[in-house]
Amino acid sequence: MTESENTKGQPDVLPAALFGLCPRCGQKTLFRSITAFADQCRACGLDYTKFNVGDGPAAFLTLIVGGLVLALALIVELNLHPPMWVHVLLWVPITIGAVVGSLRVSKAALIILEHRNQASEGKIDEGAGREAFADNLFTDRRIGSRGHDLSWFLAAG
Repeated sequence: MTESENTKGQPDVLPAALFGLCPRCGQKTLFRSITAFADQCRACGLDYTKFNVGDGPAAFLTLIVGGLVLALALIVELNLHPPMWVHVLLWVPITIGAVVGSLRVSKAALIILEHRNQASEGKIDEGAGREAFADNLFTDRRIGSRGHDLSWFLAAG
């Protein structure tokens, strides 16, 4: 499948992530609440539960937003010297809004990219033995990529 066939009729990643659009049909059906995904698209029936975004975006965004807010709070403190209650009233809502807003966009972008790239979890072939493992790991069954003799590995099975 070519890239033009893969993305035909699908919204671009950034607008789709910003507005919560379905990666297949482009309707506003990706989220059921502020950051929770719907189970499926109400328009085309795409199953969102098969996509696994995980907690990666939350960890990175918390660190990034925390660093930015800390830098801004230090700049405000060093230049204006406001009382502590001003910092609380200013930075707590900004931090919450920035994390929730960016989390929504980043999770949506990851789901859209998973759908576009047809990404899925890897599977291990349980029936493959040591010999199949060595065949896949090294180009030559007896000599590894660094010239090491691997006959001991194959004989150990």
